[in-house]
Amino acid sequence: MTYVGRFAPSPTGPLHAGSLVAALASWLDARAHGGRWLVRIEDVDRPRCVPSADRYILTQLAACGLIPDQAPVWQSQRGAHYQAALDDLTRRGLAYPCVCSRQDIAVVQARLGIARQRGRELPYPGTCRPERGGPSGQPPYPAKPAMRLHTGRAFSVASGAGLIFEAGQTSPGWRIDWQDRRLGAQWQNVTQAVGDFVLRRADGLWAYQLAVVVDDAAQDITHIVRGEDLTDNTPRQILLQHALGLSTPAYLHTPLVLGTNGEKLSKQNGAPPLKLPDARAALAALNGAARALGLPPANAANVTEALAMWTQAWAEQCP
Repeated sequence: MTYVGRFAPSPTGPLHAGSLVAALASWLDARAHGGRWLVRIEDVDRPRCVPSADRYILTQLAACGLIPDQAPVWQSQRGAHYQAALDDLTRRGLAYPCVCSRQDIAVVQARLGIARQRGRELPYPGTCRPERGGPSGQPPYPAKPAMRLHTGRAFSVASGAGLIFEAGQTSPGWRIDWQDRRLGAQWQNVTQAVGDFVLRRADGLWAYQLAVVVDDAAQDITHIVRGEDLTDNTPRQILLQHALGLSTPAYLHTPLVLGTNGEKLSKQNGAPPLKLPDARAALAALNGAARALGLPPANAANVTEALAMWTQAWAEQCP
């Protein structure tokens, strides 16, 4: 198997220290395994994208010596592929329209005594499932619908895939068991923890889960290295991969870089953009990212030498 990895930033602003950690880790993992490294611009959420941020991110990566092995791909140009996947799921009864708002979901869950956890969406209670009399069949619907994956319906999966349809429960659904290369054994009952998740939003924009699964398969991605904050997305993506008959990559989730307030360093909480005016600044930024990954500081004259040293260290740390 030829190793293919990727870094997939959202162009909602320039790279910051936290996103450079994910970029460096994915690049090092690809190089340590003699593989290819790709960049995909995840710009499906167009209202949140900052003009020219995509090009600036590519410039920042290049300044750090992180150059993809083929031309980057923009998700905003791949809507037809997402539609084809959604059509397949809908035709097989695995996707359905939903007109519930977040407030509707909160009201139903409040009646059940379920409160929203910080940083997490409420599990979807299945209100619009066709078997519950929700919007089904042909439009018009009472409101513009989103499309959700029906996690309460079984479909065939390969033996030993780590997916179990737990049909004997009050709420039948999918349990996903998977192995993270850093975090070890993981599991989640997606139906209970998340519910039927969105594939296409009510505003017509494609949801992250569908876009990333379709694109990882289209680019033959074999290994995904990304931040630990995305660990919770992995069971949904594995379930969707199997629903679409796609292969499942190996996953490694890296430590998060935290701000002074203890929160994940991100654009949303004011993480400053990386400023890389020269080679010295790029090397300093990379040394900070390497330190976050548990790699030794690079006593190197330039970025190229530093990356070579860290590649060897990564190969020993993450075989």
